[in-house]
Amino acid sequence: MLTKRIIPCLDVKEGRVVKGIHFEDLRDAGDPVELGLQYNNQGADELVFLDITASAQKRKTTKELARRVAQRIFIPFTIGGGIKSTEDIKVILENGADKVALNTHAVLNPEMIKKAAEIFGSQCIVVAMDVKKIKGSWKVFIYGGKQETELDAWEWSQRIVRYGAGEILLTSMDRDGTNQGFDLEITRKISSSVPIPVIASGGGGELVHFKQALQEGEADAVLAASVFHYGKFSIKELKDFLAEYNIEVRR
Repeated sequence: MLTKRIIPCLDVKEGRVVKGIHFEDLRDAGDPVELGLQYNNQGADELVFLDITASAQKRKTTKELARRVAQRIFIPFTIGGGIKSTEDIKVILENGADKVALNTHAVLNPEMIKKAAEIFGSQCIVVAMDVKKIKGSWKVFIYGGKQETELDAWEWSQRIVRYGAGEILLTSMDRDGTNQGFDLEITRKISSSVPIPVIASGGGGELVHFKQALQEGEADAVLAASVFHYGKFSIKELKDFLAEYNIEVRR
C-alpha cells in the first residue's frame, strides 16, 4: 500500500501567504519560505505554493520564490500560478521546484499538458482543478476561481489523464476555507476513476475530515492551509491520528 501524503498549501499574493474563504476575503498568514520551513521541520511530505494572482508581469516573482524555497527546504515542492508555457515550466523547475501545477492555461490549451509531460516527464506535471457544484454537476473554474467554464469536472479529469499529467490537485471551491470537511462525493468520483494520484483540497477543518478524504474519498493525499497556518493542529498530530486508523503515512 502506498503511503498517504500530507501537504500544506501556501497561497501566495504579492510575496505573502494568504488564506480566505471560497477564494475570497483573504488575510495574511506569513512569509512563504518561513512557513514552508516550519512545515518541512514538522514532517510535511510535500509543499504546494500557488501564486493566486500570478500574471506575466509577476513571472519573475514566481521564479524567485522557487529559488528561495529550494535553498532552504528539502522536501518536494510544487509551484503554480500563471504558468503559460513549457518555457515557464522550465524556468521554475530549473530554479528548484520538483513539480509545477497547471490550471487556467491547461484548460485554455490542453495540448500544453501533453507537451510538458513529454518534455519534463509526467511526474513533474500536476493539473489543478478548481471545481464548484452548479445545478447538480461540478464545473471547472479558471483564473483563480473567477471564471466558470463549460467543462464537467469528471470529464476533464479523464482528459487530464489522457494528456499525460502525473497528478490531479482537486479543490472544492464550495468547501474552500470553510473547515466543514472535504467534498467526498466529487473526490471519490474522480479518485476512483483515474490511474494517477489525486490530492483532495478544500474544507479540511477537523482531524476526522482528513481520514474521511483518504478513506471514503479514496484520495492519495490531502492538502490544507488554514488549519496548519493558524495552528489548529500540527502535521504530527494529524499523522498520529491517521495512524490510529491504520492509514499508512510517512513518519
